[in-house]
Amino acid sequence: MEPGLASRGALPTAPPLARWLTRHSLSPWHKIQNHIYPMPSLSYKAPSVAKCHASLATNYTETSELVDLDWENLGFGLVETDFMYVAKCGPDGNFSKGEVLPFGPIAVSPSAGVLNYGQGLFEGLKAYRKTDGTILLFRPEENASRMITGAERMCMPAPTVEQFVDAVKQTVLANKRWVPPTGKGSLYIRPLLMGSGAVLGLAPAPEYTFIIFVSPVGNYFKEGLSPINLIVEDKFHRASPGGTGGVKTIGNYASVLKAQKIAKGKGYSDVLYLDAVHDKYLEEVSSCNIFVVKDNVISTPAIKGTILPGITRKSIIEVAQSKGFKVEERLVSVDELLNADEVFCTGTAVVVSPVGSITYLGKRVEYGNQGVGVVSQQLYKSLTCLQMGLVEDCMGWTVRLNQ
Repeated sequence: MEPGLASRGALPTAPPLARWLTRHSLSPWHKIQNHIYPMPSLSYKAPSVAKCHASLATNYTETSELVDLDWENLGFGLVETDFMYVAKCGPDGNFSKGEVLPFGPIAVSPSAGVLNYGQGLFEGLKAYRKTDGTILLFRPEENASRMITGAERMCMPAPTVEQFVDAVKQTVLANKRWVPPTGKGSLYIRPLLMGSGAVLGLAPAPEYTFIIFVSPVGNYFKEGLSPINLIVEDKFHRASPGGTGGVKTIGNYASVLKAQKIAKGKGYSDVLYLDAVHDKYLEEVSSCNIFVVKDNVISTPAIKGTILPGITRKSIIEVAQSKGFKVEERLVSVDELLNADEVFCTGTAVVVSPVGSITYLGKRVEYGNQGVGVVSQQLYKSLTCLQMGLVEDCMGWTVRLNQ
């Protein structure tokens, strides 16, 4: 989950070249703010049926130097970078050859399918910088496969796995100076697939746009690896059987904002949702999967159509099993949650986030004296060391970029 990238501030309008030069001039600390750029049109042109290899539409200077950014205070907010990737798809279902363009606003019809009927999907993954400067991606083919599954559910065409991964590589390399130093954060990558074609009646859009933008990020929760405090939601539900809870469609996230806002207003970090049928089985947090630890057994809700199949979730399960833990994917009741030894969340944005307390129907249960649990700490270290290339990748999950 990854939603949470929020822009801050704005610069006054300036001529295109002046705006580009303003963006690339160095200052004591690069500000986190909005910039205005010429708008790439998303109107459809006859596609060049080819694999989605990016052609650099804008010349840029290759440099190994990092952006002058306050890496020590990097939060999870939008830091606008240099370039984004754009590819289009017409009625024939084939994506055109993609382009890397200057990052900026896009032009889209008011009658676009994504605006009127929510026909859109997004993904979230990260790039990491090793101590030797090498840049690694973490399981990008998994995100590509998940987008294909989501697109089928939303009646949308999707890039192939090869097209998706190639586009991610091109976007990261174009913005490589924004990849944080080792241990200071990561480059969050946001692929977005949307129905950009104009529609009026309820129907799939006639054309689609695939965009990737990136932003350097720090911790998703302000607590970092410190425990977060959750409240179990007893009025709202995130998803229901037969719906779209199991795919990463944009509407799933707007619907959790109200409950999340209420919870944060009461001092909680986020909301944990229950199933919509029995109101007793755990589903997921607003943008994270949930895990419950009891003795040497780690339990997590089974993927059954209402829960997003998280890639970090999948990775944590495999890492835990490799370390001798028994992992169960099944129905997990709220009573088991309240009697657990340890609880933690997983997601691309949070990686692993220990839960310090759960509040349910006015009852607050604390775990480990509000400390970081042994299991979540062990799994967090194992996974992040692998992602950052600090240990040998015996799982074959990382993809090294040729710079």
